[in-house]
Amino acid sequence: MKIDSINTLGDLKKAGYSTRSIKDELRENLIHNIENKIESFKGIHGYEDSVIPELERAILSRHNINLLGLRGQAKTRLARLMVNLLDEFIPFVSGSEINDDPFNPISRYAKERLNEEGDNTAISWLHRDQRFAEKLATPDVTIADLIGDVDPIKAANLKLSYADDRVIHYGMIPRANRCIFVINELPDLQARIQVALFNILQEGDIQIRGFKVRLPLDIQFLFTANPEDYTNRGSIVTPLKDRIGSQILTHYPESIETAKIITAQEANVLENQVANIYIPELAKELLEQISFEARQNEFVDAKSGISARMSITGYENLISTAEHRALKSGDKKTTARLSDFIGIIPAITGKVELVYEGEQEGADFVANNLIENAIQSLFPNYFPKIEKLEKQDSVSPYEDLVNWFFESSGFELHDGLTDAEYEEKLNAIKPLEVLLQNYQQDISEKDRLFMKEFVLWGLVQFNKLSKRRFTKGIQFKDLYGSYISGL
Repeated sequence: MKIDSINTLGDLKKAGYSTRSIKDELRENLIHNIENKIESFKGIHGYEDSVIPELERAILSRHNINLLGLRGQAKTRLARLMVNLLDEFIPFVSGSEINDDPFNPISRYAKERLNEEGDNTAISWLHRDQRFAEKLATPDVTIADLIGDVDPIKAANLKLSYADDRVIHYGMIPRANRCIFVINELPDLQARIQVALFNILQEGDIQIRGFKVRLPLDIQFLFTANPEDYTNRGSIVTPLKDRIGSQILTHYPESIETAKIITAQEANVLENQVANIYIPELAKELLEQISFEARQNEFVDAKSGISARMSITGYENLISTAEHRALKSGDKKTTARLSDFIGIIPAITGKVELVYEGEQEGADFVANNLIENAIQSLFPNYFPKIEKLEKQDSVSPYEDLVNWFFESSGFELHDGLTDAEYEEKLNAIKPLEVLLQNYQQDISEKDRLFMKEFVLWGLVQFNKLSKRRFTKGIQFKDLYGSYISGL
């Protein structure tokens, strides 16, 4: 349908346009997408077999929906992507504040105009991008914000008394008629405000300053909520919860591979950073493992959740740390190092809520603990497992490497080393090269140095070596030598 040639209600009738509710619109467009194998929620990963099918079933059922999950689980993203299931344009009565359907007007303004002008009533078109309204629920949100209030200025300008319903100024919800309306963090909304939503969801009645206004609004409601808020700050009152058709539980990525895809998609990285800073695959995996560790760490409040934003900002910080080092050392291009992970600590400390014991230890300690635990968890995926108790007659694959450190006075990796110096330092440890040849012979040349440093950090975690952070870098020593020097 060419909307440029349709400017009046008469034109709309001649074109054979048929109106439908927003829930029917979403349902029918979703059916079209499913039948034609068109992806409706592009860019959402890890929900293919869980959240998305449930969301699609809720849309087919024409339900209002509550997305329940911890922070950083793409709840708002899902809500915004529903806009793609709307028609590209819909007609409304020109000048209407609440997007009145020309075939089914609900406001006094639209009804009077249609009665006076008939088929000559002017029609405007609303694009689907303009059919999304969002409100973050905060304790200061009022009924006037959401539903409306009497406008004394309008009454004065139109010379009307407060008894005339034309003095009403509509709030966000009536103005979102025929749109998707999202209320984020619903439990934060005061109970008396939630009560005001009852009739809107069910009967379409609203009351504004004594006016009982019958507005059968056509709205697709979407709510988001965090389960932790139910005890911390508030709750969804039972009658409102009862009027929400489907409640869908969201979750964090269940695999590191899925988490890596999300981070790569969402990270805000410049093209020249991508060109000049190489991030090894193991570094990406380690970054995601840190989030997995945080979700089960004893110092971190698991109920608060670990947002996917921790990995995303951590990835950005890792690239910036490598870039900063390269700028200072004069390298045009560089590869991220494991020692660069010190740069992601600010991304971790700002994203985790600590329990009492974690607060006592300190945020920096907890962040370092998460990095070390992630290394310990991934190490057996690449090299032979190190048992706590080893048989006396068994030969450890790490024996030559540990002996190398026993015979040396210590090994230091300074933060400011150029790439050439960093390579020379690590390549000087010959048993390290033998270890990679035996267990990681297929590793790419670009990833080789990161893997070598990973071995050293891994041996520290399994008490084969010791590591000490000093002002300019990291020092590795054999465990026995460190004990003697300590004495």
